Amino acid sequence: MGYRLLGLSAIRYPRTVLLLWLAAVVLLGPYAARLPAVLGDHGLLADGSFQQAQRLLAQEFGIPGDPVIIMFEKQAALTQKEFHRQLAQTMIGMQKIEDVTIAIAPFERADMIRKEAAYGVLGLREGQTLSDRAKTLEQIRSGLPEVGSGVLARLTGKPVVQADVNEASRHDLGKAEMIGLPVAFFILLFAFGGVLPALLPLLIGLIAVTLAMGMLTLLGQRMELSNFVLSVVPMVGLALSIDFALIIISRYRQELLIASTIKRALAATMATAGRAVVFSGACVMLGLAGVLFIPLPIFRTVALGAMAVLTAAVLLTISLLPALLVLLGPLLQSGRFVSFNKQAARPSRAWVSWSRFVMKRPVLMITVAAAILIGALLPVRSMKLIIPDASSLPASYESRVAAEAFEAHFKQPGVSEIDVIAIAGRSSDDSRAFDGSGTSRTSGFTSQELSAAYQLSNRLERDPNVVKVDSIFTAMLQRWGSLRDDQLEQGLKLAKTDYELKAAARSFIQNNYLLMRVTLNGEPGSEETGEWLRKWEQIGQEQGRTDGLTFLLGGEAKYRQEIVDSIFSRLHKVLLFIGLTNFLVLLIAFRSIAVPLKAIFMNLLSIAAAFGILVFVFERGLLGMEAQGIAIMIPVFIFGLAFGISMDYGVFLLSSIFEKYRTTRNHELALREGLASTGRIITSAAAILIAVTLPFAYGQVIGVQQLGVGIAAAIIIDATIIRMMLVPALMTVLGGWNWWLPGRSNK
Repeated sequence: MGYRLLGLSAIRYPRTVLLLWLAAVVLLGPYAARLPAVLGDHGLLADGSFQQAQRLLAQEFGIPGDPVIIMFEKQAALTQKEFHRQLAQTMIGMQKIEDVTIAIAPFERADMIRKEAAYGVLGLREGQTLSDRAKTLEQIRSGLPEVGSGVLARLTGKPVVQADVNEASRHDLGKAEMIGLPVAFFILLFAFGGVLPALLPLLIGLIAVTLAMGMLTLLGQRMELSNFVLSVVPMVGLALSIDFALIIISRYRQELLIASTIKRALAATMATAGRAVVFSGACVMLGLAGVLFIPLPIFRTVALGAMAVLTAAVLLTISLLPALLVLLGPLLQSGRFVSFNKQAARPSRAWVSWSRFVMKRPVLMITVAAAILIGALLPVRSMKLIIPDASSLPASYESRVAAEAFEAHFKQPGVSEIDVIAIAGRSSDDSRAFDGSGTSRTSGFTSQELSAAYQLSNRLERDPNVVKVDSIFTAMLQRWGSLRDDQLEQGLKLAKTDYELKAAARSFIQNNYLLMRVTLNGEPGSEETGEWLRKWEQIGQEQGRTDGLTFLLGGEAKYRQEIVDSIFSRLHKVLLFIGLTNFLVLLIAFRSIAVPLKAIFMNLLSIAAAFGILVFVFERGLLGMEAQGIAIMIPVFIFGLAFGISMDYGVFLLSSIFEKYRTTRNHELALREGLASTGRIITSAAAILIAVTLPFAYGQVIGVQQLGVGIAAAIIIDATIIRMMLVPALMTVLGGWNWWLPGRSNK
C-alpha cells in the first residue's frame, strides 16, 4: 500500500524527506500567521430567502443588511435638548467616514429614539478585508461622544461582534496552546521517559498545524473562511498529530526489543502502527467529510480546515517521523537521553491484571458501563439549541453590553419582526407609471399587483399569530379609513406631494418592491415562529403561480429558521454517510462484521453521553461556565470530530488485538494481550487529547468553550468506560464471532 511505500522511502532516504518537509514549512510557514487576517464571520448563513431579502433591503430601501449599531444612552444630568444635539452631531460625523455607505440617524424613524436612549445605524462598504473593517470601526469609535459628555455611546451589530469574536478567538488559541502543549509534553515525557522522544510528537503537531494554517490562508484569499477555523484547526491538528506520533513511537520502542537494526524496527512499525494510523486517519477524514453535507459556510470551511490539518498530520507521521527516528536513532538510545527504557516497552502488570478482571466479569462490566452511560445521556432531553450572537462573548465586551442595552430599550420581548417584500413583475407598461412618465421610483406595480399586495397585507393581518402589519397601506388607511382599488393608485400619486404619504412611500415601496413589516407573536428562534415562516413561504410560492405577485420573507426569525432547516434537513445524510463509510473502512481493516458494527455503536454511545455532559455543564452554568443553550453548530462539530478522533486509539486497540488474533487464532489470548499492551498508550493518547482540547473550554467565546468541553467529555468517556470496560466485555461475550465474516469460519 501507499503508506508502506512512503514509510519505507522515509527510512531509506531520511535526509531527502527531511529537506522536502523543511521546504514545505519555509513556503507555507509565513502564511500561517496571516490566517486571522483572511477569516470572515462565523459563516452561519443559508442561501435562501433571508439572504435575498437582506440584499433587496440594502439595495432598494437603504437598510443595511449587517449594520453597525451605535447605541446611545443619556446620562441623568444631560438635558433632552443637549442629548439630541449630540446625537445629530455624531451622525453627521459618521456620514463623513469614507467606508460608511449608509448612516441612518435616530431622528429618521420614531422607533429609533426614546427619552433615555437612541440608536443609529451604519452600513459599511461591502468587500472590506478584516484589516480594513477594523480601521473603519476604529474611525467610527473615534467619532463617538467623549467620556464625560453625558452620552454613553457603544458599538454593536454583526461587524462589531464578529471583530470581537475574531480577537477573542486569537486570545483563546494562544491561551490554549500555552496550557495544552506543556501538559502534553509532560504526559509524553512520562510515557517515554526522555526529553527528545517527548519533543518529537510535539514537533510533528506544530508542523502539521503550521502547514494547514498556511494552506488555509491561501484558500482564504479565494473563499470566505469561518472564524471558527482558528480554533478547530489547532485543536484537531495538535491532538491528532501528537496521538499518531505517540502510537508510532510506542510501537517502534517495542520493535526495538526484537529487531536487529533501527531500520528493521521502523519497517515493522510502519507495517503495523503505520497501518493503524492510516486507517484511523481515514475514519477521521470520513467523519469530517460527512459534515460537508450541510450547506452552510461554517461547516464547509471548518471541515476543509480540519481535513487539511488531518492530511498533514497523517503524512508527517508516516514520512517525517520515521525519517527523524532514523536520523536521531543513536541519540534516542544513548545514555544521555534515558528515553527508551526497554522495560517500559513491555505491558504493565496493572493493565494485565485489569484485562483479566474485565474478561472474567463481562456481564457485570457491561451492566455498570450501561448504567453510567444512560445516566450521562439523560440531560440530552433538555438540550436547547441557540444561534450564536453577541451573548457568545464575555459579559464585559462592549459589543455584548451594547447589544443587551439595545434589546432592553428597543426590542419587545416575545415577538419577532418579519420583513415581507412583495415583488411585482419585471415587464414595463403604461399601467406601471401612475404619473404617466413610466419612470416613477415608487410606481413599479400594476393596478392588479398593487391590489394583490393589499390583499396580502389584509391576509397577514387576519393571521391569528400576527400582532400588526406596517406598510404603505397603513398610512393610506390612517388617511381614508378604508381602501378601494382606485384609492391605492391615488395614494401613490399623493405620495409625491403629501408629507406623511411621501415618508411612508419612501420607507415601504421602491421600484418593483413593496415592504411590509410584520410583528409576530413568538420569539425568533421558537418552533412556532419557524412553522409560521415555513407556512407563509409556501403561500408565497403558490401565490406567485396564481396572480404573479411573489414575496420574500426576511428578518432575524427567518435567518434562524433557515439555519435550523439547513442543518436538520440534512442531518440524516451526515449520520448515514459517516456510519456507512466508517463501517466499510473498518471492514477492510479487520475483515469482520461485528468489529466495525460494535466500534460504530460504541462511538455513538460515547458521543451521546458527551452531549449529555455538555448540556448538564452549560445549561446549568457549572464549572464556572455561563448558563446558556448549546450553539447549534457545536453538536454537529462534536459528532464529526469526536467520531473520528475516538477511532484514533480505538483502531489502535483493535489493530493490536487483531494482530495477535491473526498469529495465535486464540481470541481470549489476543484480547488479553491486546488490552495489556495498548493500555498505557491509549491512556497517554487520551490524556494528550484532553490536554489539548480541554483548555479551549476556558476560552472567551462560548462556542469554543462548548467544543472544548464536548470533545474532552467524549474522549474521557471513550477512553475509560468504552475502551476499558465495554469494548473488552462485549468482545469477551462475542468470543470468536468478533472476527466472523461471511464465507469465513469463526472458529
